[in-house]
Parts: sequence; C-alpha cells; structure tokens
Amino acid sequence: MRLSISHKTYSSWSLRPWLLMKQLGIAFEEHMVLFGDEPAWQAYRQQVPSGKVPALHTPEGLVWDSMGITEYLAERFEGVWPDAPAARAWARCAAAEMHSGFGTLRTQCSMNTLRTFEMKAIDAALQKDLDRLQALWGEGLQRFGGPFLAGDRFTAVDAFFAPVAFRLKAYQLPVQPEVQAYAERLLALPAVQEWVQAARSEPTDPPHEEACTGWANPVSP
Repeated sequence: MRLSISHKTYSSWSLRPWLLMKQLGIAFEEHMVLFGDEPAWQAYRQQVPSGKVPALHTPEGLVWDSMGITEYLAERFEGVWPDAPAARAWARCAAAEMHSGFGTLRTQCSMNTLRTFEMKAIDAALQKDLDRLQALWGEGLQRFGGPFLAGDRFTAVDAFFAPVAFRLKAYQLPVQPEVQAYAERLLALPAVQEWVQAARSEPTDPPHEEACTGWANPVSP
C-alpha cells in the first residue's frame, strides 16, 4: 500500500492515518506531495480526484479521506478500533466528532509540529471547542481507564486526536491536567517523534505560517 501525504509540519489530516499505520505496524510506502509544488499536485489530481491528502493506494483501488482509510484498515487489520463493543462505539463517535467538528480550534490554531505561538486572546468560540475537547477526553479516559482514550492501547481515536495534541502544545492552550497529560503521552510516542524529526527536514511553506498570525504571535522557530 502507498499512503499519499503532505507536509509533516502542517498537514493534520495526513498525520492521522500515517500514525495509525505506524503504531499498528501496518506496512506502507510513503508518498509525499509538498504544498506549493503545483506540478506535483497536478499529477496527484490525476490519481486522486478529490485533490486532497491523505489517500491510500491499495490493491483494491484508491481509498481517500482519513475516515475512509481508517475503516478500510479496520476491515483488514486487527487493533484499529477497540475490541470491546462499548469502547469501540464510543471511539468511533469521538473520531467522527473530530472529523466533522472543532471548527474554531482548526481555524485559529492550525497544526504546526515545530513552532510555538502565544494566543492573542481566547474568544468564546475557541473556549467552547476547548471545553468540549476536555469533556470528551475526560469521559474517555475515565470511562475506559486510560492511558489512551478508549482503553489501555492506542487505537484510531487516538490517531484522530493526535493533531490536537500538537495544537495544545504549539499554542500553549490552557487545559485540565489530565487532558494535558494525555496530550503529552501522545506526543511522546516514538512514531510521533519520528514524524516530528522528518518535519524538521522539510521546506517551510509561508502561507501556512502566515495563517497563524491572525490569532497568535510566534514565540519560537
């Protein structure tokens, strides 16, 4: 299988299936399409009509969108979702909520795996997303016993929230201690550290850097 992704500094959607497959030991070839390389994107759109990343090229054909990829993998590999029915149902709902929600958090706090920022202000809309995030993570950790969101092992729901862990760190967002501790556990995973190390060798993409300046002040490179 071949997984098409983009910048490891910025591409939150790319991180989700990449991390899931790495953590579960699912073999794949990585195909990088960098932002700003228009000829490469034109060629990519010939293979992936949506023109978006991630996309998984499989023996059965193209599988696109992070949720579509996750469900494809779940049909073929063990461990993608929790085994227990209650935990599995909760994990799917939480991942779906991340997939379609938290719009303000996404807009004001674009993922950046290498830099830190200071928020100019946390408005009511962003605080609402943070409150919901804390309630959701707190529910999963308490209900299923941790250290991951749906139990004692990493599953797809953790992969879906990994970009949020980067956002909490990059923008120094105030959250409850148990929420912060969970985010730090995600960031400490060897696969996540591998992602960060690879990001350090990528070319920067100024439009993505500038997207942060409306909401936050850069603190460190």
